[in-house]
Amino acid sequence: MSDMGSVQDFRQSVADGQPIVAFDFDGTLTIRDSFTEFLRWRAGPGGWMLGLVRLAPAVAAYARDRDRGRIKAASVREFLLGVDRATLEADAARFADQIWPRFMRPDAMKTWNEWGERGAHRVIVTASPTSTVAPFARKLGAEALLGTEFVFDADERITGEFAGPNCRAEEKVRRLKAAYGQDMVLTAAYGDTSGDTEMLGMAQEPGFRVFTQKP
Repeated sequence: MSDMGSVQDFRQSVADGQPIVAFDFDGTLTIRDSFTEFLRWRAGPGGWMLGLVRLAPAVAAYARDRDRGRIKAASVREFLLGVDRATLEADAARFADQIWPRFMRPDAMKTWNEWGERGAHRVIVTASPTSTVAPFARKLGAEALLGTEFVFDADERITGEFAGPNCRAEEKVRRLKAAYGQDMVLTAAYGDTSGDTEMLGMAQEPGFRVFTQKP
């Protein structure tokens, strides 16, 4: 069973003429990668260091192949394998509450809110898992959330696999078009890495690394 619930919680229909605005999450709305921070927070100092030691072969492989999806899956298997959905969602909510004040970029929040005031449909498109980003999306009042999705087994426990490709680069475009149609018009998009290039390329108003403020 894939992690589709959190996506459907946010997906609202788009009205005729309503602008669609896409925001990358990690490094764009936040000051750094949220999934790494979540894993570190949940594992604690000792568990985090031990996990990193165990991940050494995966890190070495990443240095050779630069496969972000593969090393992310290895991290999930090391730190989250077998965790049940309810526990994961509760932990993610606590993490978001604790880190929010020192994690969200003020200038990004300003632009996010301005688009909301203009009636835009704001979608977060992220390579991070939807389960861990969902509490942030709720606090932001996001209209939609698209991201990398965990696979849960019949007992609602994380298997260590993903339901599809890592949501970055061309996959961000594919996911947007799957959600809003092949002929969708993306009014604006914001991102901060090469993984956002394709999404920014389809936007009428692309914003690359325009948010720099820290809390």
